[in-house]
Amino acid sequence: MSFRARLALVAAAAVALAVLTASFVIYFVVRDQLRATVDDSLKTTAAQLREAPPHDFEHFATPAGELGGATVYPQGVDSAGRVFLPPGAKVSLPVNSGVIAVARGERGAFFSETRVGKTHLRVLTFPYGTGGAVEVARSLTEVDHSLGRIENLLILIAGSGIAIAAGLGLAVSRAALAPVRRLTTATEKVTETGDLSERIEVGGRDELSRLAGSFNTMLGALQESSRAQRQLVADASHELRTPLTSLRTNIEVLASERTLPAGERERLLSDVVEQLTEMTTLISELIDLARGEQQMAKPEEVRLDLVACEAVERARRNRPAVTFTTNLQESTVQGVPSTIERAVANLLDNAAKWSPPGGDVEVAVRDGEVSVRDHGPGIDEEDLPYVFDRFYRSRSARGRPGSGLGLAIVRQVAVAHGGEVVAEPADGGGTRMTLRLNGGS
Repeated sequence: MSFRARLALVAAAAVALAVLTASFVIYFVVRDQLRATVDDSLKTTAAQLREAPPHDFEHFATPAGELGGATVYPQGVDSAGRVFLPPGAKVSLPVNSGVIAVARGERGAFFSETRVGKTHLRVLTFPYGTGGAVEVARSLTEVDHSLGRIENLLILIAGSGIAIAAGLGLAVSRAALAPVRRLTTATEKVTETGDLSERIEVGGRDELSRLAGSFNTMLGALQESSRAQRQLVADASHELRTPLTSLRTNIEVLASERTLPAGERERLLSDVVEQLTEMTTLISELIDLARGEQQMAKPEEVRLDLVACEAVERARRNRPAVTFTTNLQESTVQGVPSTIERAVANLLDNAAKWSPPGGDVEVAVRDGEVSVRDHGPGIDEEDLPYVFDRFYRSRSARGRPGSGLGLAIVRQVAVAHGGEVVAEPADGGGTRMTLRLNGGS
Protein backbone atom coordinates (compact mmCIF):
# COMPACT_ATOMS: atom_id res chain seq x y z
CA MET A 1 0.00 0.00 0.00
CA SER A 2 1.35 3.40 -0.98
CA PHE A 3 2.07 6.09 1.60
CA ARG A 4 -0.64 8.28 0.03
CA ALA A 5 -3.19 5.48 0.44
CA ARG A 6 -2.08 4.88 4.03
CA LEU A 7 -2.40 8.59 4.78
CA ALA A 8 -5.91 8.66 3.32
CA LEU A 9 -6.77 5.51 5.26
CA VAL A 10 -5.56 7.07 8.51
CA ALA A 11 -7.63 10.20 7.83
CA ALA A 12 -10.70 8.10 7.07
CA ALA A 13 -10.12 6.00 10.20
CA ALA A 14 -9.79 9.13 12.35
CA VAL A 15 -13.02 10.58 10.93
CA ALA A 16 -14.73 7.20 11.31
CA LEU A 17 -13.72 7.03 14.95
CA ALA A 18 -14.97 10.58 15.57
CA VAL A 19 -18.25 10.00 13.70
CA LEU A 20 -18.90 6.65 15.39
CA THR A 21 -18.17 8.13 18.81
CA ALA A 22 -20.52 11.04 18.14
CA SER A 23 -23.16 8.65 16.78
CA PHE A 24 -23.02 6.46 19.87
CA VAL A 25 -23.26 9.50 22.14
CA ILE A 26 -26.23 10.89 20.20
CA TYR A 27 -27.97 7.51 20.13
CA PHE A 28 -27.67 6.85 23.85
CA VAL A 29 -28.58 10.43 24.82
CA VAL A 30 -31.75 10.30 22.69
CA ARG A 31 -32.58 6.82 23.99
CA ASP A 32 -32.23 7.94 27.59
CA GLN A 33 -34.37 11.02 26.96
CA LEU A 34 -37.14 9.00 25.31
CA ARG A 35 -37.12 6.42 28.07
CA ALA A 36 -37.09 9.18 30.67
CA THR A 37 -40.37 10.40 29.17
CA VAL A 38 -41.84 6.91 29.53
CA ASP A 39 -40.51 6.60 33.07
CA ASP A 40 -42.07 9.94 34.02
CA SER A 41 -45.48 8.76 32.80
CA LEU A 42 -45.10 5.54 34.84
CA LYS A 43 -44.14 7.53 37.94
CA THR A 44 -47.19 9.76 37.45
CA THR A 45 -49.50 6.73 37.26
CA ALA A 46 -47.87 5.17 40.32
CA ALA A 47 -48.41 8.36 42.29
CA GLN A 48 -52.06 8.47 41.28
CA LEU A 49 -52.59 4.85 42.39
CA ARG A 50 -50.93 5.49 45.76
CA GLU A 51 -53.18 8.49 46.39
CA ALA A 52 -56.44 6.78 45.38
CA PRO A 53 -57.89 4.74 48.35
CA PRO A 54 -58.69 2.11 49.28
CA HIS A 55 -55.30 0.33 49.01
CA ASP A 56 -56.54 -3.22 48.51
CA PHE A 57 -56.82 -5.35 45.42
CA GLU A 58 -60.50 -6.11 46.07
CA HIS A 59 -61.23 -2.52 45.14
CA PHE A 60 -58.45 -2.28 42.47
CA ALA A 61 -60.76 -0.62 39.96
CA THR A 62 -58.21 1.20 37.73
CA PRO A 63 -59.19 0.26 34.15
CA ALA A 64 -56.56 -1.43 32.05
CA GLY A 65 -55.35 0.16 28.86
CA GLU A 66 -54.53 -1.80 25.75
CA LEU A 67 -51.25 -3.67 26.11
CA GLY A 68 -48.86 -2.16 23.57
CA GLY A 69 -50.76 1.11 23.31
CA ALA A 70 -49.76 4.57 24.49
CA THR A 71 -51.59 4.24 27.85
CA VAL A 72 -50.31 2.67 31.06
CA TYR A 73 -51.19 -0.97 31.86
CA PRO A 74 -51.43 -1.78 35.65
CA GLN A 75 -51.41 -5.09 37.50
CA GLY A 76 -51.53 -5.96 41.24
CA VAL A 77 -49.51 -8.71 42.95
CA ASP A 78 -49.79 -9.85 46.58
CA SER A 79 -47.06 -11.32 48.75
CA ALA A 80 -48.06 -14.83 47.74
CA GLY A 81 -47.54 -14.03 44.07
CA ARG A 82 -51.21 -13.91 43.15
CA VAL A 83 -52.01 -11.55 40.29
CA PHE A 84 -54.93 -9.09 40.38
CA LEU A 85 -55.92 -7.68 37.01
CA PRO A 86 -57.93 -4.51 36.62
CA PRO A 87 -61.31 -4.56 34.83
CA GLY A 88 -61.00 -5.21 31.13
CA ALA A 89 -57.48 -6.70 31.35
CA LYS A 90 -56.86 -9.67 29.11
CA VAL A 91 -53.14 -10.28 29.56
CA SER A 92 -51.08 -10.41 32.74
CA LEU A 93 -47.55 -9.12 33.15
CA PRO A 94 -44.71 -11.48 34.15
CA VAL A 95 -44.16 -11.82 37.92
CA ASN A 96 -40.64 -12.57 39.15
CA SER A 97 -38.92 -12.75 42.50
CA GLY A 98 -38.21 -9.03 42.44
CA VAL A 99 -41.92 -8.20 42.22
CA ILE A 100 -42.76 -10.56 45.12
CA ALA A 101 -39.94 -9.03 47.19
CA VAL A 102 -41.52 -5.59 46.71
CA ALA A 103 -44.92 -6.98 47.76
CA ARG A 104 -43.36 -8.43 50.93
CA GLY A 105 -41.67 -5.14 51.74
CA GLU A 106 -38.18 -6.56 51.17
CA ARG A 107 -37.32 -4.25 48.29
CA GLY A 108 -38.13 -0.79 47.08
CA ALA A 109 -39.59 0.32 43.77
CA PHE A 110 -37.63 -0.45 40.60
CA PHE A 111 -37.79 -0.17 36.81
CA SER A 112 -37.40 -3.13 34.46
CA GLU A 113 -38.05 -4.16 30.88
CA THR A 114 -39.89 -7.21 29.64
CA ARG A 115 -41.67 -8.62 26.63
CA VAL A 116 -45.22 -9.92 26.46
CA GLY A 117 -45.61 -11.59 23.12
CA LYS A 118 -44.04 -9.19 20.62
CA THR A 119 -44.62 -6.11 22.76
CA HIS A 120 -41.58 -4.48 24.38
CA LEU A 121 -42.60 -2.99 27.75
CA ARG A 122 -41.10 -0.66 30.34
CA VAL A 123 -42.31 -1.66 33.83
CA LEU A 124 -42.31 0.20 37.17
CA THR A 125 -42.91 -2.01 40.23
CA PHE A 126 -43.72 -0.26 43.54
CA PRO A 127 -45.23 -1.18 46.97
CA TYR A 128 -49.00 -0.88 47.23
CA GLY A 129 -50.95 -1.00 50.49
CA THR A 130 -50.06 -3.75 52.95
CA GLY A 131 -48.52 -6.91 51.52
CA GLY A 132 -48.91 -5.93 47.92
CA ALA A 133 -47.17 -4.45 44.88
CA VAL A 134 -48.33 -2.91 41.64
CA GLU A 135 -46.70 -3.25 38.22
CA VAL A 136 -47.45 -0.46 35.79
CA ALA A 137 -46.23 -0.98 32.23
CA ARG A 138 -46.04 1.11 29.11
CA SER A 139 -45.13 0.05 25.61
CA LEU A 140 -41.69 1.02 24.20
CA THR A 141 -42.82 0.38 20.63
CA GLU A 142 -42.79 4.07 19.65
CA VAL A 143 -39.47 4.56 21.41
CA ASP A 144 -37.98 1.59 19.56
CA HIS A 145 -39.30 2.89 16.24
CA SER A 146 -37.84 6.34 16.91
CA LEU A 147 -34.50 4.85 17.90
CA GLY A 148 -34.51 2.70 14.76
CA ARG A 149 -35.02 5.74 12.57
CA ILE A 150 -32.27 7.61 14.40
CA GLU A 151 -29.97 4.59 14.09
CA ASN A 152 -30.51 4.40 10.33
CA LEU A 153 -29.93 8.13 9.99
CA LEU A 154 -26.71 7.97 12.01
CA ILE A 155 -25.46 5.02 9.95
CA LEU A 156 -26.13 6.99 6.77
CA ILE A 157 -24.39 10.07 8.14
CA ALA A 158 -21.42 8.03 9.41
CA GLY A 159 -21.03 6.17 6.13
CA SER A 160 -21.22 9.39 4.11
CA GLY A 161 -18.77 11.11 6.43
CA ILE A 162 -16.26 8.28 6.20
CA ALA A 163 -16.54 8.17 2.41
CA ILE A 164 -16.11 11.95 2.14
CA ALA A 165 -13.17 11.83 4.56
CA ALA A 166 -11.49 9.10 2.51
CA GLY A 167 -11.95 11.12 -0.69
CA LEU A 168 -10.69 14.32 0.90
CA GLY A 169 -7.82 12.38 2.47
CA LEU A 170 -6.74 11.12 -0.94
CA ALA A 171 -6.99 14.60 -2.45
CA VAL A 172 -5.18 16.30 0.42
CA SER A 173 -2.48 13.63 0.61
CA ARG A 174 -1.93 13.90 -3.13
CA ALA A 175 -1.40 17.65 -2.86
CA ALA A 176 0.61 17.44 0.37
CA LEU A 177 2.90 14.70 -0.94
CA ALA A 178 3.65 16.42 -4.24
CA PRO A 179 7.13 17.46 -2.97
CA VAL A 180 7.75 13.85 -1.94
CA ARG A 181 6.83 12.65 -5.43
CA ARG A 182 9.20 15.21 -6.93
CA LEU A 183 11.85 14.07 -4.48
CA THR A 184 11.26 10.44 -5.43
CA THR A 185 11.42 11.27 -9.14
CA ALA A 186 14.65 13.20 -8.69
CA THR A 187 16.17 10.39 -6.61
CA GLU A 188 15.27 7.80 -9.22
CA LYS A 189 16.66 10.00 -11.98
CA VAL A 190 19.94 10.49 -10.10
CA THR A 191 20.11 6.73 -9.50
CA GLU A 192 19.51 5.93 -13.16
CA THR A 193 21.67 8.63 -14.75
CA GLY A 194 24.20 9.48 -12.06
CA ASP A 195 23.51 13.16 -12.79
CA LEU A 196 24.13 14.94 -9.48
CA SER A 197 23.18 18.32 -10.97
CA GLU A 198 19.49 17.41 -10.67
CA ARG A 199 17.61 19.72 -8.28
CA ILE A 200 14.08 19.96 -6.87
CA GLU A 201 12.13 23.20 -6.99
CA VAL A 202 11.54 24.34 -3.41
CA GLY A 203 8.50 26.42 -2.52
CA GLY A 204 7.17 27.27 0.93
CA ARG A 205 8.62 26.75 4.38
CA ASP A 206 6.90 23.61 5.59
CA GLU A 207 8.61 20.36 6.58
CA LEU A 208 8.40 18.84 3.09
CA SER A 209 9.92 21.98 1.56
CA ARG A 210 12.73 21.76 4.10
CA LEU A 211 13.19 18.11 3.14
CA ALA A 212 13.45 19.09 -0.53
CA GLY A 213 15.94 21.82 0.37
CA SER A 214 18.01 19.36 2.40
CA PHE A 215 17.96 16.93 -0.52
CA ASN A 216 19.21 19.68 -2.85
CA THR A 217 21.96 20.49 -0.36
CA MET A 218 22.92 16.81 -0.18
CA LEU A 219 23.03 16.58 -3.97
CA GLY A 220 25.21 19.68 -4.08
CA ALA A 221 27.59 18.19 -1.53
CA LEU A 222 27.72 14.90 -3.43
CA GLN A 223 28.30 16.76 -6.69
CA GLU A 224 31.16 18.73 -5.16
CA SER A 225 32.59 15.58 -3.58
CA SER A 226 32.39 13.75 -6.91
CA ARG A 227 34.03 16.68 -8.68
CA ALA A 228 36.79 16.79 -6.08
CA GLN A 229 37.35 13.04 -6.40
CA ARG A 230 37.56 13.23 -10.18
CA GLN A 231 39.92 16.17 -9.90
CA LEU A 232 42.05 14.31 -7.37
CA VAL A 233 42.27 11.26 -9.61
CA ALA A 234 43.10 13.38 -12.64
CA ASP A 235 45.74 15.39 -10.77
CA ALA A 236 47.21 12.28 -9.19
CA SER A 237 47.40 10.57 -12.57
CA HIS A 238 49.20 13.57 -14.01
CA GLU A 239 51.62 13.86 -11.10
CA LEU A 240 52.39 10.13 -11.08
CA ARG A 241 52.92 9.94 -14.82
CA THR A 242 56.13 12.02 -14.82
CA PRO A 243 58.07 10.10 -12.13
CA LEU A 244 56.80 6.78 -13.48
CA THR A 245 57.98 7.66 -16.99
CA SER A 246 61.37 8.77 -15.71
CA LEU A 247 61.64 5.70 -13.48
CA ARG A 248 60.76 3.39 -16.35
CA THR A 249 63.31 5.07 -18.63
CA ASN A 250 66.11 4.73 -16.08
CA ILE A 251 65.25 1.09 -15.38
CA GLU A 252 65.14 0.29 -19.11
CA VAL A 253 68.55 1.92 -19.57
CA LEU A 254 69.96 -0.04 -16.65
CA ALA A 255 68.49 -3.26 -18.04
CA SER A 256 69.60 -2.75 -21.65
CA GLU A 257 72.97 -1.10 -21.22
CA ARG A 258 74.95 -3.71 -19.35
CA THR A 259 78.27 -2.05 -20.22
CA LEU A 260 77.47 1.32 -18.61
CA PRO A 261 80.38 2.93 -16.79
CA ALA A 262 80.22 2.48 -13.04
CA GLY A 263 79.72 6.22 -12.44
CA GLU A 264 76.81 6.42 -14.88
CA ARG A 265 75.22 3.32 -13.39
CA GLU A 266 75.52 4.78 -9.87
CA ARG A 267 73.92 8.03 -11.06
CA LEU A 268 71.00 6.17 -12.63
CA LEU A 269 70.52 4.03 -9.52
CA SER A 270 70.56 7.17 -7.39
CA ASP A 271 67.91 8.70 -9.65
CA VAL A 272 65.79 5.56 -9.34
CA VAL A 273 65.98 5.66 -5.53
CA GLU A 274 65.15 9.39 -5.51
CA GLN A 275 62.18 8.88 -7.83
CA LEU A 276 60.91 5.99 -5.72
CA THR A 277 61.17 8.21 -2.63
CA GLU A 278 59.22 10.97 -4.38
CA MET A 279 56.55 8.49 -5.45
CA THR A 280 56.32 7.08 -1.91
CA THR A 281 55.87 10.59 -0.51
CA LEU A 282 53.31 11.46 -3.17
CA ILE A 283 51.29 8.30 -2.57
CA SER A 284 51.44 8.84 1.20
CA GLU A 285 50.16 12.40 0.81
CA LEU A 286 47.44 11.25 -1.57
CA ILE A 287 46.29 8.72 1.03
CA ASP A 288 46.29 11.42 3.72
CA LEU A 289 44.33 13.73 1.45
CA ALA A 290 41.79 11.01 0.64
CA ARG A 291 41.39 10.13 4.31
CA GLY A 292 40.79 13.77 5.08
CA GLU A 293 37.73 13.69 2.80
CA GLN A 294 36.15 11.16 5.12
CA GLN A 295 34.30 12.11 8.28
CA MET A 296 36.67 13.37 10.96
CA ALA A 297 37.14 11.21 14.03
CA LYS A 298 35.54 12.28 17.30
CA PRO A 299 37.34 15.45 18.47
CA GLU A 300 39.03 15.65 21.83
CA GLU A 301 40.85 18.26 23.87
CA VAL A 302 44.32 18.84 22.39
CA ARG A 303 47.25 20.87 23.76
CA LEU A 304 48.23 22.71 20.60
CA ASP A 305 51.55 23.89 22.06
CA LEU A 306 52.60 20.30 22.88
CA VAL A 307 51.63 19.09 19.40
CA ALA A 308 53.66 21.89 17.84
CA CYS A 309 56.62 21.11 20.13
CA GLU A 310 56.70 17.47 18.97
CA ALA A 311 56.45 18.53 15.33
CA VAL A 312 59.33 20.99 15.78
CA GLU A 313 61.55 18.34 17.39
CA ARG A 314 60.93 16.00 14.47
CA ALA A 315 61.62 18.80 11.97
CA ARG A 316 64.93 19.57 13.69
CA ARG A 317 66.01 15.97 13.22
CA ASN A 318 64.92 15.90 9.57
CA ARG A 319 66.23 19.39 8.69
CA PRO A 320 69.49 19.84 10.63
CA ALA A 321 70.60 22.67 8.32
CA VAL A 322 67.71 24.89 9.48
CA THR A 323 67.28 26.52 12.88
CA PHE A 324 63.82 26.41 14.47
CA THR A 325 63.01 29.13 16.99
CA THR A 326 59.88 28.61 19.11
CA ASN A 327 57.53 30.71 21.22
CA LEU A 328 54.92 28.21 22.33
CA GLN A 329 52.26 29.49 24.72
CA GLU A 330 49.88 27.04 26.32
CA SER A 331 46.82 26.67 24.10
CA THR A 332 44.00 24.12 24.02
CA VAL A 333 41.78 23.25 21.06
CA GLN A 334 39.15 20.63 20.23
CA GLY A 335 40.30 18.34 17.45
CA VAL A 336 42.05 15.18 16.30
CA PRO A 337 45.69 15.19 17.51
CA SER A 338 47.16 13.16 14.63
CA THR A 339 45.68 15.33 11.87
CA ILE A 340 46.63 18.58 13.63
CA GLU A 341 50.19 17.30 14.06
CA ARG A 342 50.37 16.41 10.36
CA ALA A 343 49.20 19.91 9.40
CA VAL A 344 51.79 21.58 11.64
CA ALA A 345 54.52 19.25 10.32
CA ASN A 346 53.63 20.18 6.74
CA LEU A 347 53.88 23.89 7.56
CA LEU A 348 57.30 23.33 9.13
CA ASP A 349 58.49 21.22 6.20
CA ASN A 350 57.35 23.87 3.72
CA ALA A 351 59.10 26.64 5.67
CA ALA A 352 62.32 24.61 5.96
CA LYS A 353 62.26 23.78 2.25
CA TRP A 354 62.25 27.49 1.35
CA SER A 355 64.77 28.55 3.98
CA PRO A 356 68.40 29.05 2.96
CA PRO A 357 71.08 26.89 4.64
CA GLY A 358 71.48 28.13 8.20
CA GLY A 359 68.18 29.98 7.91
CA ASP A 360 65.78 30.45 10.79
CA VAL A 361 62.16 29.26 10.97
CA GLU A 362 60.09 30.99 13.66
CA VAL A 363 57.27 28.98 15.22
CA ALA A 364 54.69 30.53 17.56
CA VAL A 365 51.57 29.16 19.26
CA ARG A 366 48.90 31.20 21.03
CA ASP A 367 45.09 31.29 21.33
CA GLY A 368 44.45 28.32 19.04
CA GLU A 369 46.84 29.52 16.30
CA VAL A 370 50.09 28.14 14.94
CA SER A 371 52.24 30.68 13.10
CA VAL A 372 55.25 29.55 11.01
CA ARG A 373 57.50 32.18 9.45
CA ASP A 374 60.46 31.51 7.15
CA HIS A 375 63.15 33.85 5.80
CA GLY A 376 63.12 32.51 2.26
CA PRO A 377 62.38 34.33 -1.01
CA GLY A 378 58.67 34.67 -0.20
CA ILE A 379 55.66 33.94 -2.39
CA ASP A 380 54.80 35.99 -5.43
CA GLU A 381 51.58 37.94 -5.00
CA GLU A 382 50.01 36.19 -8.00
CA ASP A 383 50.64 32.79 -6.39
CA LEU A 384 49.22 33.60 -2.92
CA PRO A 385 45.57 32.66 -3.72
CA TYR A 386 46.61 29.22 -4.99
CA VAL A 387 49.31 27.98 -2.61
CA PHE A 388 46.82 25.76 -0.73
CA ASP A 389 45.34 24.19 -3.88
CA ARG A 390 46.07 20.55 -4.63
CA PHE A 391 49.16 19.96 -6.78
CA TYR A 392 49.69 23.68 -7.24
CA ARG A 393 53.35 24.56 -7.70
CA SER A 394 54.56 28.01 -8.60
CA ARG A 395 57.21 28.51 -11.26
CA SER A 396 59.89 28.92 -8.62
CA ALA A 397 58.82 25.67 -6.92
CA ARG A 398 58.91 23.43 -9.95
CA GLY A 399 62.63 22.82 -9.65
CA ARG A 400 62.34 21.75 -6.00
CA PRO A 401 61.22 18.40 -4.59
CA GLY A 402 57.62 18.12 -3.47
CA SER A 403 54.20 17.07 -4.67
CA GLY A 404 52.17 20.20 -4.12
CA LEU A 405 49.92 18.37 -1.65
CA GLY A 406 51.43 19.33 1.71
CA LEU A 407 49.74 22.72 2.02
CA ALA A 408 46.49 21.31 0.58
CA ILE A 409 46.45 18.86 3.49
CA VAL A 410 46.97 21.77 5.90
CA ARG A 411 43.92 23.58 4.52
CA GLN A 412 41.88 20.39 4.62
CA VAL A 413 42.72 19.90 8.31
CA ALA A 414 41.91 23.55 9.07
CA VAL A 415 38.50 23.35 7.39
CA ALA A 416 37.69 20.04 9.10
CA HIS A 417 38.34 21.74 12.46
CA GLY A 418 36.22 24.78 11.61
CA GLY A 419 39.25 26.99 11.08
CA GLU A 420 41.41 28.36 8.29
CA VAL A 421 45.00 28.71 7.10
CA VAL A 422 46.38 31.87 5.51
CA ALA A 423 49.66 32.77 3.83
CA GLU A 424 51.02 36.31 3.75
CA PRO A 425 54.32 38.08 3.13
CA ALA A 426 56.32 38.56 6.33
CA ASP A 427 57.88 41.86 7.35
CA GLY A 428 61.53 41.83 6.33
CA GLY A 429 61.07 39.09 3.73
CA GLY A 430 59.93 35.50 3.71
CA THR A 431 56.45 34.12 4.28
CA ARG A 432 54.24 33.73 7.33
CA MET A 433 51.64 30.96 7.35
CA THR A 434 49.05 30.87 10.14
CA LEU A 435 46.87 27.89 11.02
CA ARG A 436 43.79 28.94 13.02
CA LEU A 437 41.68 26.27 14.69
CA ASN A 438 38.17 26.96 15.89
CA GLY A 439 37.50 26.94 19.63
CA GLY A 440 41.08 27.57 20.67
CA SER A 441 42.00 29.03 24.05
